[in-house]
Amino acid sequence: MKQTIQLRLGQQLTMTPQLQQAIKLLQLSTLDLQREIQEALESNLMLESADEADAEVDNAELETSRRGQDAQVDSEVRPEQSSMPDDLPVDSSWSDTYDSYIASSAGTGATSSGAGADGGAELDPFAQHSRPQTLHDHLEWQLNLSRLAPRDRVIADALLDAIDANGYLRAEIDDLVDAVADPDAIGDEAVEADEVEAVLHRIQALDPPGIGARSLRECLLLQLRYLPPEQPYRDEAIAICESHFNALSRNDLEDLRRHTKLASDALREALALIRSLHPRPGSLVADVRPEYVIPDVVVQKRQGSWTVELNPETTPRLRVNPGYLKLIRRADDGPDNTCLKTHLQEARWFIKSLASRNDTVLRVATKIVELQQNFFEYGEEAMKPLVLRDVADSLELHESTVSRVTTQKYMHTPRGTFEFKYFFSSHVNTASGGECSSTAIRAFIRKLVAAETPSKPLSDNKIAGILTEQGINVARRTVAKYREAMGIPPSNERKRLA
Repeated sequence: MKQTIQLRLGQQLTMTPQLQQAIKLLQLSTLDLQREIQEALESNLMLESADEADAEVDNAELETSRRGQDAQVDSEVRPEQSSMPDDLPVDSSWSDTYDSYIASSAGTGATSSGAGADGGAELDPFAQHSRPQTLHDHLEWQLNLSRLAPRDRVIADALLDAIDANGYLRAEIDDLVDAVADPDAIGDEAVEADEVEAVLHRIQALDPPGIGARSLRECLLLQLRYLPPEQPYRDEAIAICESHFNALSRNDLEDLRRHTKLASDALREALALIRSLHPRPGSLVADVRPEYVIPDVVVQKRQGSWTVELNPETTPRLRVNPGYLKLIRRADDGPDNTCLKTHLQEARWFIKSLASRNDTVLRVATKIVELQQNFFEYGEEAMKPLVLRDVADSLELHESTVSRVTTQKYMHTPRGTFEFKYFFSSHVNTASGGECSSTAIRAFIRKLVAAETPSKPLSDNKIAGILTEQGINVARRTVAKYREAMGIPPSNERKRLA
C-alpha cells in the first residue's frame, strides 16, 4: 500500500478540565464532597471559607471593642500604686483551684503540649477515642483474669483466633491440635483433643453466653443452660433444642407437639423463650461505630405546598481571598504572579463547579418531590412508578447526569431520610390499565403480613390473589421475590401457635 497524506474535517467531543471537575463533584457523596472541599482549601491559597472569614472579622471587631473598653476603664480608675510587686501574698496555689489535665499521646496520637503550655490548641474530644473493641479483645480480657496454666493459655489463644466475629468456632478440634503443636510453648508432651475440648468449655463459659459454639444448636443450648434453673420453661426449651432441633428449624409445630407431648400453652412459651435468644452472640460485643447520614436537601411542607431546600451544613460558602486577589498584577509574568493567577483560575472553576452541582441537585430533588407528591401526603402505598428518563426529560438533562445526582444523595423528609434512588422503581400493570409502583406493592405485602393471623399465615399465592382483587396483577413468583427482598420469611416459618 502506498502511504499518502490526507486532510479530514471532523467534530470530536473533548472533556475539558472544568467539565471533568464538575462531573467529579456531581457524583460525590456529602462526606466525600466535604473532604474534597477541605483538600481544595488546603491546596489553593486563593480559596477561603466565607463563614470563617466572617467569623474572623467579627472576632477582630469584638477584640477592638474590648480593648477600647479596657482603655476607658484604665483612664477612669486612678490606682494609688502605679507599679505592682513581683510576688503577691497568697495562701493558695493554682492547682488548689484549677485541675490541670494533660492528655496522654500514647495510643491516641494526640499531643497536648500546646494546650498545656499556652492554651492555644484546643482539645479534640474525638482524638481521645480508642479503637473499637472487638470480640477477640473482650474474650482475651476475660482470659487474663482467669488462672490458666501456660499450656492451657496457648490452647486458649488458638481457640480465640478460630472464633469469628459472630462468636462461632470455625475450626475443627483436630486442626487446632495440629496448630498448637509447638514444643517451645507447650513442652514435649503432645496436645490431645480432650485438652482442647476442656479449654473450649472454659471459653464457652465466658461472656456473652453462647460464645465458642460450633453450630446454631450448640449456641442456643449454651445460652439456655446459662439461664437460672428457675427460669420458666427452661427445661422444655432445652429438650426441644437437644432432641427436636430439625423440627424446630422447619417450624413444624405439629411435629413438635406430637413428639414433646407438651400442651399448646407450654409449647408456645418454650418457643418464645428460644426465639428470645441471640443466634449471633459475638455481634453483641463488637463496638461498631455508627455511620451518620447527612441529607443533601430538606423537604418541608409550608402553607400547603412542599418546598425543597439545600442543606446549608453540607457545603460551606467559598470565595476568593480578597487579600491575595489584590496582589495579582496583570502585566507581571513573574513566577509568583503566575502562581497567583493559576490558583485564582482554579479557585473560580471550583466555585463555579460547586455552584453547578448544588443547582443540579436542587433541581432534581424538586422534580422528584413534584412527581412523588402522593408519597409525601399518604405514604409508601401511594408511591408512583418512576424511572430516570422521566426526570431527565422533564429537566432536559441526560440520564447519566440524573443517575450521578441520585447516587449517594439523601433527602430529609417528614417521613424519614431517604436516598434519591428510593423514589425510582419499576411498575406493574393494574386491571384498570394504570400502573402501580413496586414500592407500593411491597408496602401492600408488608401490611397484609402484619395483619395476618399468626396461626394461619398468608401464603404467597393467597397474597397474590388479594392483590389481584385490588386490581394489581402480580404473579406468585413476584410476591415471593418482593417478600424475600424485604426479609419476610415464608408462611411456614411465620406460623405461630394461637
